[in-house]
Amino acid sequence: MPDAYAQILATLSASKNVLVTTHVRPDGDALGSAAAMVLAMRAKQIPASVLLLSHLPTKYSFVFTELGIEWIDVEEGYPESFSLDACDTLLVVDTGTWSQLPGLRPYAEAFKGKKLVVDHHQTQEDWADHKLVIKEAAAAGEIVAELIEQWDVPFTPAIATALYTAIVSDTGWFQFSSTRPFTLRLGAQLLEAGVDADRLYQLLYQNERAERVAIQTRAMQSMELLAGNRLAVMQIAKQDFSETRAGVPDTENLINVPLQIRSVEASVLLVDPPEGGPIRISFRSKGGLDCAKFAEQFQGGGHKRAAGAKLEGDLRVAHGTIVTALLKALEPRV
Repeated sequence: MPDAYAQILATLSASKNVLVTTHVRPDGDALGSAAAMVLAMRAKQIPASVLLLSHLPTKYSFVFTELGIEWIDVEEGYPESFSLDACDTLLVVDTGTWSQLPGLRPYAEAFKGKKLVVDHHQTQEDWADHKLVIKEAAAAGEIVAELIEQWDVPFTPAIATALYTAIVSDTGWFQFSSTRPFTLRLGAQLLEAGVDADRLYQLLYQNERAERVAIQTRAMQSMELLAGNRLAVMQIAKQDFSETRAGVPDTENLINVPLQIRSVEASVLLVDPPEGGPIRISFRSKGGLDCAKFAEQFQGGGHKRAAGAKLEGDLRVAHGTIVTALLKALEPRV
């Protein structure tokens, strides 16, 4: 079987212009991984830029603005002149499913260049020319780091900062169960390369807007404990966003809070986005519930302990549908 790392690097090495993209509503892993790849290609004299399908989140904006990453975003829609023709390779990081790449599929399917995927999620679709999927990786940033090392590109302070941001974002600063010995060794290596961990921690965890705290409070006030207090359910309505002046990005990581409760085995957060569209649903588990498998019945996916899905329709109806399914999934141990 061909070496997936070698296939990705050979394709990138032969490229004249690369467009890097990632999933909608990008998190620190998505943005850090994309930035690190662009910086590595820059070291190899390969022009590269980033396509964002959502606005660059304020929380992670430093990853692009301070590291000199060029990007465009199409959250308001793809311009009529948009095309992939300016590049000969499309590199997708931190996802491998079309549902996480809204609007991109028709452009990608018409694209005559190479399509690459570098990801660590359990849920995948087969549409890329070459894929590098390491499901045991704690973050896409781990895989990107391996690619960069195999490419003989040194970890500059900028590359190390992008990679460290990716890894700590997806591991909860090395707290989540996905953290493995490799993760910690890589973290140490990146610190040695020049990462300012104290500054990054302040940027990521001590730099919140008051609106974020307000919307988190609304979600916590909505929390229901079901299935003998083993299931926590939270929801955020459009009215909550308007009254707190928060946005959907302000709900990031809120899903993890109920897991602090000793009895809670799984948590779910339903979000009715203020701009409209389907209800966004996040799932988390301490291990008893396979979140990825559960989310797949709603055309979602992710990891065993963290996944997401979308449902069209009313928040109340979505709440009933999801809760009913979760209670059934947890039923054997009720």
